[in-house]
Amino acid sequence: MENKRIIRVLITLCIMFFVLIGYLTFFQLFRSSKLTSNPYNKRQLEMENSILRGSIYDRNGVLLASSKITKNGQQRVYQYGPLYSQVIGYDSKVYGKSLLESTYNSYLLGISEFDKVLGLKTASGPVKSFGDNIYLTLDHKLQKLGEKLLHGRNGAVVAMDPKTGEILAMVSNPSYSPNEDELSEEWQSLVESPDHPFVPRATQGLYVPGSTYKVVTCAAAIESGLENLIFNDTGKVNINGKWITNQNLIAHGTLDLKGALAVSSNVVFSQIGVELGSYRLKNIAQRVGLNKSVPFDIPLSRSIFPYTNMNEADLAAAGMGQGKIMVTPLQMAMITSGIANEGQIMKPVLVSSVISSSGKEVKPFQPAVLYSAMPGSVADKIKIMMQGVVENGTGKNARINGIHVAGKTGTAENELTAKSQNKEHAWFISFAPVENPKIAVAVVIEYSGSTGGQLAAPIAQKIMATYLGLD
Repeated sequence: MENKRIIRVLITLCIMFFVLIGYLTFFQLFRSSKLTSNPYNKRQLEMENSILRGSIYDRNGVLLASSKITKNGQQRVYQYGPLYSQVIGYDSKVYGKSLLESTYNSYLLGISEFDKVLGLKTASGPVKSFGDNIYLTLDHKLQKLGEKLLHGRNGAVVAMDPKTGEILAMVSNPSYSPNEDELSEEWQSLVESPDHPFVPRATQGLYVPGSTYKVVTCAAAIESGLENLIFNDTGKVNINGKWITNQNLIAHGTLDLKGALAVSSNVVFSQIGVELGSYRLKNIAQRVGLNKSVPFDIPLSRSIFPYTNMNEADLAAAGMGQGKIMVTPLQMAMITSGIANEGQIMKPVLVSSVISSSGKEVKPFQPAVLYSAMPGSVADKIKIMMQGVVENGTGKNARINGIHVAGKTGTAENELTAKSQNKEHAWFISFAPVENPKIAVAVVIEYSGSTGGQLAAPIAQKIMATYLGLD
């Protein structure tokens, strides 16, 4: 009897021990990142002083961020100031870490999951080890060009390889200097700024997509057998008591789906939205990634198609990319890439590899399909339609001599357009060459007072031409 009691006590103690070990392991693996990046974590700061934080490079080996030893420990140096602040983020003893500096903190310190669990690499003092180096998919030349082309206007430029998902450029304005001295000096004004410079427009900005979303509506229309419908565009149409008009009330006359996309007819696409109905509009939105959490190397806002019950006015608005639909510029670049890539949307990637201080590859990159958005045959038809937009429609400013370019303009109403004139967002999405797409680009300029064809298309054109060596 006494032996049974001893056995029970031992079993209980063993269970409690393994529960404790399990909890500590779980905490270290899944909850420690927040504690690790907490600026008040003195143990973390001591550990960081003993490890020279790894450097960050672009895809071609251009140094973007590094660490130097100072009398007060280490200091992070961002070689190009604000240019990468909305991608790399900052590493500050006072304000903590953000973006890649935060999500890849363990790699930059050379700490493995094994180290976390066993509590290794905790010694303080002079540098005793070196963190891993991170190589990004970004092209420094394109990144600089994107910033230059925005001319200080608020907005974003995203360029990606449609076949691999690699992000080639990701520019957000406004930005800020992540270097410690400037960050400390400007912190209060940055926090209080109405322009919200700490919000990366490319990944966390949510915008009405406007007419760029008509390519998604096209996919649903083709799948539903509406490709050959003929419409009479008189410049305006009344749907459920609401008048929907084309820009400047232009009447385009007789149009099929291809012609309607080329001239960006609101009259036609609002009617297509009604014809498609709620189920098909929701279904295609889901397939291109709206209402889904996209795995990415830095925080990414979820693009949304928030409708539940849709009346005809909602269907019309959604069909032409207005209403309650909200997307990030990265999401539109992904959708554009999906069309370019035979309907397959690749998982977006910012980090191409992580290399240890000894030269060993710690984390390789492998392309992966994220969503099968549409059949390849449907994507091929939309490619030709988007080529028509650039050659004969609203996207002529995206033409590149010698190659075929596909694109779609967008001029999106927003919360300010009901109160003031000339406050629309200017959009453009594109890829090239049409026959063998190598780059896809999404551009948005906030409250521009212009159209996507006039303001955003030339930016995308220069980004594509430069990447293809045709600038």
